[in-house]
Amino acid sequence: MKINIKKYGLIAFVLFAIFITSSISGSNNVFASTPQQLYDQVWKLINSKYVDHTNNQQDWKRWRNKYDNVIKTDEDSYVAIQTMLASLNDPYTKFLDPKEFEDETSSIKGSLKGIGVQIGLREGKLLIIAPIEDTPGEKAGLLAEDEILEIDGKSTKGITIDKAADQIRGEEGTYVTLLIKRKNQENKLYKIKRAEIEIKSVSTKVPEKAQLDDCVGYIRLSSFISKNATTEFENALNSYKNKKGFIIDLRSNPGGLLSNAILISDMFLDGGIIVSTVDRDGYKETTRATRKYVTDKPIVILINKGSASASEIFSGAMKDNKRALLVGENTFGKGLVQEVNKLMGGSGANITIQKYLTPNGTDINKKGIAPDVTVELTEENVKAKDDVQLKKANELLVQMIKNQSVCAK
Repeated sequence: MKINIKKYGLIAFVLFAIFITSSISGSNNVFASTPQQLYDQVWKLINSKYVDHTNNQQDWKRWRNKYDNVIKTDEDSYVAIQTMLASLNDPYTKFLDPKEFEDETSSIKGSLKGIGVQIGLREGKLLIIAPIEDTPGEKAGLLAEDEILEIDGKSTKGITIDKAADQIRGEEGTYVTLLIKRKNQENKLYKIKRAEIEIKSVSTKVPEKAQLDDCVGYIRLSSFISKNATTEFENALNSYKNKKGFIIDLRSNPGGLLSNAILISDMFLDGGIIVSTVDRDGYKETTRATRKYVTDKPIVILINKGSASASEIFSGAMKDNKRALLVGENTFGKGLVQEVNKLMGGSGANITIQKYLTPNGTDINKKGIAPDVTVELTEENVKAKDDVQLKKANELLVQMIKNQSVCAK
């Protein structure tokens, strides 16, 4: 059985793990009936769909019967599958036991439990990709690019994303202690209380101490994951009928539903390509705007190193179509597409099946998207609540508006 979220798919959020851009195809999964058949099912999925047809330069057949007569229990199959998938050296292709799969799918419903951060692996380092707005992680002061050295006193060296997620999450009201390494600072311990996290997609609340011109509308899009994100975003646009331009804040937005990224892009584009995907056989599928755009008013998009996945799809579509000006810092660089498969007994497997390209055909994986105007936000700026990126976005947007009309005060 597949989880079908239109043809565009979804971004799967594993609690405390990275958002993964996911594309769901319409083929049928056959439910396995034994632990051995569960292993076989995952092997077949990789063999037929994994984006790298060399399977990380290895003979995939060697795994086919490797654990025959060894797998006896569900736990045996879980360990065998995880070992097999680890050989791909792809942090986004992974097996989820029933609890992990439940955590992943619960995010689509709009709530999850934990401290509210997304983590990922880069060059063997466990990094915070982004804290979710108004969560214990953000309130504690965790930032994008923070490296987690220890979880409750245990080293994260050689840890997987799944194991890190298991160690970080826990019962609501309990605490987790993270040892954080931050550039140019001494390592610091953060003791954070776990809570139930409500996923908020859209906010029009202007950040504290920020001063925007009256003609500017501000929309903070913290994630694309909620099924209601597109409706919330359109409602925010409609509430700004009297504004002459928009600042769309995607900073530390780790991604969400790919369909949301496409639909929100479509609100601003009068034709043109939004995104393309390429599979293991080189087949390229292109999604274009429908010309049913909501507004043609000027846009500035704020991005940073925590802007990933669906955020990069939206930013890339706006930049390559010359529809918006990007301000801030280079984005994260997540340009791979996963398929989410529901397996026997409620377990699941996320499998990288495609890469995506921006409208200009750019592969941004591990590279990210560069802003049109680079503005760094230092920790001193954050402490002083001096949002120099937002200031610059306001300045540039007002100039864009004045080039079209008079910015009414």
